[in-house]
Amino acid sequence: MKNIDSWISISENSDFSIHNIPFGIFSTKNDAPRAGVAIGDQILDLDAAAELGVFNSLDFNPHVFKRETLNDFIALGKEITSAVRVLIQQELTNPDSTLKTNSNVFISQVEAQMHLPVFVGDYTDFYSSIEHATNVGTMFRDPNNALLPNWRHIPVGYHGRASSIIVSGVNVHRPMGQTIAPDAKAPKYGPSKRVDFELEMAYIIGKKTNLGNTVKVENAEEYIFGKVLFNDWSARDIQKWEYVPLGPFLAKNFASSISPWIVTMEALEPFKVAGPEQKPKVLPYLEYTGERNYDIGLEVAIQPENGEETIVSTSNFKYMYWNMAQQLAHHTMNGCNINVGDMMGSGTISGKSKDSYGSMLELSWAGKNPVKLGDGSERKFIEDNDMVIMRGFCESDEIRVGFGEVRTKLLPVK
Repeated sequence: MKNIDSWISISENSDFSIHNIPFGIFSTKNDAPRAGVAIGDQILDLDAAAELGVFNSLDFNPHVFKRETLNDFIALGKEITSAVRVLIQQELTNPDSTLKTNSNVFISQVEAQMHLPVFVGDYTDFYSSIEHATNVGTMFRDPNNALLPNWRHIPVGYHGRASSIIVSGVNVHRPMGQTIAPDAKAPKYGPSKRVDFELEMAYIIGKKTNLGNTVKVENAEEYIFGKVLFNDWSARDIQKWEYVPLGPFLAKNFASSISPWIVTMEALEPFKVAGPEQKPKVLPYLEYTGERNYDIGLEVAIQPENGEETIVSTSNFKYMYWNMAQQLAHHTMNGCNINVGDMMGSGTISGKSKDSYGSMLELSWAGKNPVKLGDGSERKFIEDNDMVIMRGFCESDEIRVGFGEVRTKLLPVK
């Protein structure tokens, strides 16, 4: 990958390099939410850039940058959104750019408030890490037969709750619910004692389909605008009691946290890698060729109140058994329609080593092996006032494309 020099100051370890150009929605003290691009430690105000004529060569209405979500911008299609991204790169590398002499189009990220980048009409969560599924099956079913019979044949998923998807920085209260003790005959109502994070990524749908239509594996990425980090909060004790027979419900729908910047598929293209071998052979509509996984390094840290953070998991998106193209093909194979802004969660991302597991359920092995933090304290699950921080980035040939972070504090019961 060829390096590009920019006239704007960007730290070497910044997630938001000139190679990235991620889109988000931000606001400042006296201005309404609007579209921006992260570059280094600053935000390029896209509405202000449009007023300077930066996008005059493109045929679209720049008023989409004034909206409180990116849905209308994304709906313009990749012909426009990709061209906008390229124009921004060109302007930030052109020493004679009008942006260089109009510094008011840049806002420090520390002075901005970030918002949900899209209106999420529908949200689906998959279960696509074979390591995670095997770990869970080993813990709660049969170690010798951990995967259910369908797991290697379909990208398992469920429809989640879109209304409780929140952006990084919005805190979450410990949920209440029904749980049952191992030796009890009846459940009790009270606060969850096993609140957990799930290290995931999510992708944002960028192109709608009509009811009855399907998306093929070979062109699925045409329908994906970009990706975010995704923390799918879970209450494991509530989940254990309620999930039979219809699967996740209250244990999952109280909150899911995402990072505020959407990294486009164009920015991630150089980091494509081959996925794991799929055995047995999948059905024809799920077959694919080429590199469909992405080498995205991931980490999770826990920071106790008034304490230092401890990294408890280091994983990678490339471990996913079922890739995004297969997930989307399966999701629509029955004619289910998708809309711009819909969000698809990957499912918990775990690797083969213990330090790459993507949840406290696995890291502590259902509470049997507490995880030690840097301050000497231990965690079986997440405690009140703990901050959970997730980060992700791609790096190759000294070029970095990152997602920033998603951080959320777990507050006591409300």
